[in-house]
Order: sequence, then structure tokens, then C-alpha cells
Amino acid sequence: MSKRNPILITGAGGEVGSVSKTMINMLLEQQYPVRAFVRRDDERAAALRQIGAEVFVGDLLNVADVAAALKGCRRVYFSMSLNPYYTDASILMAAAARAQGDIEVFVNISEFEQSYMTFDRMIGPQEARLGWLGGFVSEWSPQQRAHWASEQALKWSGLPVVNIRATMFVENPILCWFPLKQLLGAGELHLPFGTQKIAPIAAYDVAEVCTKVLIDPSAHISMSYELTGPELKDMHGFAEDYGAVLGRRISYVPQDLDAWIETYINSTIASRSPHIADHLGTIARLVAGGRYDVVNDELEDLLGRAPKVVRWALEQSPRIRKALETA
Repeated sequence: MSKRNPILITGAGGEVGSVSKTMINMLLEQQYPVRAFVRRDDERAAALRQIGAEVFVGDLLNVADVAAALKGCRRVYFSMSLNPYYTDASILMAAAARAQGDIEVFVNISEFEQSYMTFDRMIGPQEARLGWLGGFVSEWSPQQRAHWASEQALKWSGLPVVNIRATMFVENPILCWFPLKQLLGAGELHLPFGTQKIAPIAAYDVAEVCTKVLIDPSAHISMSYELTGPELKDMHGFAEDYGAVLGRRISYVPQDLDAWIETYINSTIASRSPHIADHLGTIARLVAGGRYDVVNDELEDLLGRAPKVVRWALEQSPRIRKALETA
């Protein structure tokens, strides 16, 4: 960019994976000015200022805030934590970007499911839809529907959009938060996935891909990238990774799917955030049904290097480090 306009990064105060914060660090290290959109002016905002980001405090559901945050920015990364109004926020950002009129790239963080949740499959017979969702659920979570609707709206907007459809993050609560008590106590990995295999992706790699697209978007406009991690492994393989990170022997103990969802998701999250609970429960059912049993080379092609493996991502997890310190 000739004038090095600030790059707008939303979701800068988020926690899961910290993709936005990692991107901000990467961009600043390469001398690109960053405007970080946060919901609250708290310690996380202060930390962003300390590393050199311009912080904009506002509400992604207030179009006046969105337009003000976007002013002077020509490259945008849109992300928002799990929220019932996710589609509203993405459309408001798209509307502000269209009104401004000089956007060079709009990077939209999406979900791997969008690669197979096509319109034709949406309207197919119920039996076919059940098959595509692993035979366990007949509908998507509200968050998955929100991502689908957002992608449609962004396509209609005419903006220079790039969709990053990342598979399940290693840092997802299902893999990285909920199992910790049993891992550190009984030395057991409790997950309801039987013999299924998955290839989760490190949030760091997603951040690097998005950063690369923001810095040099020309070859990526109108593309949708379906990204997986590099290793397709079963839960015994995850137990070995956890064991290496935690420094103890870990055994995988398969759990009943419905009971696990009730214990780890519904009983802990549903009362304060039914939207998040619904989404995480659906993800668990999709994994158990084999819908994430896929690995590809697209991430490595975009990075130009070997992607980070699960063990590396677990070693970097602040939540796991904290748990080890207090164990």
C-alpha cells in the first residue's frame, strides 16, 4: 500500500484462538498500521495500544460506529465472537464498506462447514441432509446459519471478499478447555468421538494466512479457501499429544455423545449463552458423525511452509499453561 492506510481488524478483544490479536502483532511487525476494533476499553484494549495498534472502541451492531472505524481503512478483516446477531454485524460492515467505496479487500473469517453446506444440500430431502450432517442432527446451529447467510450477503455486496473457511481450531473449547480437568486429574482424555479422526488447525496458521491476504490481496479476491490442519488423527493420537505437553501418560476414554454434551456444554454454558452452547453441541455432533474427517494441502500452499501441528498449538495455549501452573 502506497500510503499504508490502517488495516481494520475486528474481534480484536476475542479469546478463542486469538486470531485477531495474532494478526495485529504480525501486521505491526511488518510495519503495517492497524486499527483494532474492540467492544470495551479494558485491559485487552490497553495491551493493544501498548504494542502500537490504534484502538477503536465501538459496537459492531451500531452502523455509525462501524462507519467511523472503517474511515481511512481500505483493507478489512471481519470477525466476531459467537453471537446471535453475527449476520447483522457482517452486513452492517459490508454496508459501511460499500458506502465508503474504496475497499481493496474484505477478509471474512468463516467456517469449514460452508464448503459443503451448499444451497442445493440445504433444500434437499431431510434424509440427505441428515446424511451430510453425520446422521445426528437435522439442522445447523444458529451460528452456522449466520455464517452461511453472511457469505451470501457478502457475495451479493460486490465487495472484494476473501472467505477463509477454517476447520475446527485446536484451541476450540471442545478440544482445549473442556477436557483439562480430567486430563490433569485422572490422566484421561474424555471426548465423545469414538474412532473418528479430525485435522484441527492452529489459530496461528489461520492468522498468518489472513495476514498474507491483507498484505497482498490481488491473487486472492473472490476466493474461498477451505483450510484444515496437516494431521488427520484419532483421539488416541490427541491423547499422545496431550501427554507430551502435560508431561504425563494420557489415555483416551470415549464418552457417550449426548451425556458428554450435557455435562460439558449444556450444564456449564447453556444458562448464560444458549447460542454458544447450541453451536458447540452441533460441532461435537458433526465431529462424532465424521464430518471433519478430512485433510488437505491448501493451508500449506498458502503459507509456503509446513503448518503447525496439534502438539505445537497445545504447547502455546495460555489456558493449558495456566492450568499446568495451578495443577
